[in-house]
Amino acid sequence: MEVCQRRFQRRWIVKDDAEMDHNFLRNRVREIRENRLMTQAQLARKAKVALRTIHSVEKGMNCRMDTKRKILLALGLRFEDKEYVFPSVGAVSEFGNNPTHNPLS
Repeated sequence: MEVCQRRFQRRWIVKDDAEMDHNFLRNRVREIRENRLMTQAQLARKAKVALRTIHSVEKGMNCRMDTKRKILLALGLRFEDKEYVFPSVGAVSEFGNNPTHNPLS
């Protein structure tokens, strides 16, 4: 069970693990950034976005497509690899937890 506070609200929300897994798809930005031995600040500088943006994206917040493109390019990936880094509901059900196409290999 996880307790979290929504950003602009003062009430606490309790979510169970099943609800978190179903509604919350974690992206792979942090995993890839750490594999490349980059700090959040280095990635932000290279992607030309704010450090706060990288922090939010790694926490699972949604971002604009242009921001995703900048992050992908800064990580040395192609825009076509966005489904690997930023999985959508269809991609997760199609690939499961281990996508067949791994741009990192």
